[in-house]
Amino acid sequence: MRELRPEQWEGREAGVLRTLPFALLAVCLLVSFVIGDAEMHAPLWVLTVVSVATGAWMLWWTVLHPAWRDRPRLMAVYFCGLIALMAALVLIAPWYGFFTFTGYFWIVLLPQRVWPPAVVAVAAVTGTSQSGGLPDGSAESIGIYALIIAVNVVVASIIMFFAYVGEAGNQRRAQLVEELEATLRENQALQDELVARARRDGVVDERQRMARELHDTLAQGLAGIITQLEAAEQARGTGDWRRHLDAARDLARESLTAARRSVHAMRPEPLEDARLADALVTEARRWSELQGVRADVTTTGETRALPPEVEVTLLRTAQEALVNVAKHASADRVGLTLSYMEDLVTLDVRDDGVGFDIRPRYHARNGSSNGQSGGFGLAAMQQRVEGVAGTLQVESEPRAGTAISASVPAIPAGATA
Repeated sequence: MRELRPEQWEGREAGVLRTLPFALLAVCLLVSFVIGDAEMHAPLWVLTVVSVATGAWMLWWTVLHPAWRDRPRLMAVYFCGLIALMAALVLIAPWYGFFTFTGYFWIVLLPQRVWPPAVVAVAAVTGTSQSGGLPDGSAESIGIYALIIAVNVVVASIIMFFAYVGEAGNQRRAQLVEELEATLRENQALQDELVARARRDGVVDERQRMARELHDTLAQGLAGIITQLEAAEQARGTGDWRRHLDAARDLARESLTAARRSVHAMRPEPLEDARLADALVTEARRWSELQGVRADVTTTGETRALPPEVEVTLLRTAQEALVNVAKHASADRVGLTLSYMEDLVTLDVRDDGVGFDIRPRYHARNGSSNGQSGGFGLAAMQQRVEGVAGTLQVESEPRAGTAISASVPAIPAGATA
């Protein structure tokens, strides 16, 4: 047998309660035709008219105008007319008491303040049918009649009390469901807002990433190409002319490859098959060959793998520092030191160049730089380093060289920076 859900039970119960009064009224009228006028206090045709009027009354108020069921004051008018018709029926034929108890069904639709007198009214009508009619005036018949009505009132009150408790519980559950649905709607709205905010933040982060990558690849590559072409022009007619052109061509190819890798968010080529320390050595050697400036790389501590984003950050910091040295420092020597400590990994880049006055010209946090590197280099370095919870420090004085130090947490490989 298929199990019914609670809402299906409630629907069927409501259907039975709407149909039962009409069914019992019809049964009582049918019994009246079988018994005949002998057991009645009025002719059969009178009972038939009152029965049809009662059915029409219920049909008009509860079936043809179902919306009235939700208007307690209108239901009070309906209930008073129904009690009067029920009283007429039981006074004519006592067996209509089987029908009159359905009056309790309608009490829950009345204003709650009239529930007690409504219970007494239905109990009085039902008790009249049970006692066979009104008392004959004797003390005994009046006492019996009063006792029957009192019993009906007590039983009906108990039933109505439990009905009231059940209805109050249903209302509380309905209210809790509404509150839960409202909470879910609020949570959904909050979730939608968070998703939209995350999407916006993701767009901003991606733009910043692309800006840094373009600066670290195209801008640096183009600067190197320009430098080599200028050197080739100055060396025209000498043996170095071809070397500078070959270097410019190689830089163009490397920049194009790096730009493509940046668009696809791939790791820089030096880190594809090598660790950070080895990638720094390769990068320093290539830069030294192009610029003709000595670049030494020193590694201290126990080398270990770091998350890709940390290694990329330190490599890009070294590349940007070397570009700045080539463009502005006029240095004869550069030293790169990669230090693996217990909690930190530090990259220091020092040169013996002309230096600069850092105080009026380095404000990386508001997007400016030293005024010599295109307005983005040092700021981009600082954003990269802070993006992996690191810090960037720059020290420089005129004619005393420059030192850049980037420190990041020593996060083990496999973790998220």
